[in-house]
Amino acid sequence: MDNTLYERKYFNKGLKFIAGVDEVGRGPLAGPVVCAAVIMPEGDIIEGVTDSKKLSEKKREALAKIIKERALCYSIAEVYQEEIDEINILNAVKKCMKKSIDSLAIMPDITLVDGVDLNFPFACEYIVKGDLNSYTIGCASIIAKVYRDNLMVELAKEYPEYGFERHKGYGTKSHIEKIKEIGPCKLHRKTFIKNFWEE
Repeated sequence: MDNTLYERKYFNKGLKFIAGVDEVGRGPLAGPVVCAAVIMPEGDIIEGVTDSKKLSEKKREALAKIIKERALCYSIAEVYQEEIDEINILNAVKKCMKKSIDSLAIMPDITLVDGVDLNFPFACEYIVKGDLNSYTIGCASIIAKVYRDNLMVELAKEYPEYGFERHKGYGTKSHIEKIKEIGPCKLHRKTFIKNFWEE
């Protein structure tokens, strides 16, 4: 499948800087939502870039390194669990994406956004399954996924009892059982665990 059609459309219109943005960590019970924005050079396509969820951990790590080396610029942003609980996950994703785009060293001519219309105040195209259908969003999804996974491995050292290094905060059976057994830690999203845990 050719995932460069969106990029080619804009390059052919004379646009030079096409950003892709994606989030990871929308669904977990713990930890931040992480967004990456990236601008890749025209014509320099890295083989194997696709939706980060379809790649092995080893492949993602290798690709993330190459993407960061070849990108014209990239940035990573986080919104943590306290704010997710306060403003809800959709608003947290929107804030995180905007933060990552605003932090790019180069202002994009157009931004390709994974998902539905978030009503951003700049030139965008929203692409459903963007991480699969757009090369640039795919690059962003890989950077974001590798960054968040590594972050959760680090946070697991502070809270070893929950097994964050294994499930990365997602609601696995063992993770839910552990919350029921010992209660949540400060990394847990209170609004996400209310079905099975009450203070």
